[in-house]
Amino acid sequence: QVRLVESGGGLVQPGGSLRLSCAASGFTFSTYGISWYRQAPGKEREWVAFISTTGGVTNYVDSVKGRITVSRDNAKNTAYLQMNSLKSEDTAVYYCKAAFGAAAYWGQGTQVTVSS
Repeated sequence: QVRLVESGGGLVQPGGSLRLSCAASGFTFSTYGISWYRQAPGKEREWVAFISTTGGVTNYVDSVKGRITVSRDNAKNTAYLQMNSLKSEDTAVYYCKAAFGAAAYWGQGTQVTVSS
């Protein structure tokens, strides 16, 4: 059974940090590119970051560049999103997506709330 499970979300003050995890099972994780998305209340889902199968290529939406880093550990079938210098506008549900060709799997999301 294919599963993607995000974790690590929570409540953090502005300027704080969180590390999200995306744990995969049921498919060959190392052959899938991983993307992170987020959806804030009342807004459309937004792409945040991408990491290639080996981690050699990463891309970010402009609004998070310099603050957020995507990584992966293929030995652990897990991807990560390290988020620093968090702002209130980063508040959203964060999702990971694994994609390979026409196949794509989504996790259930983890809530990140940035508030004082």
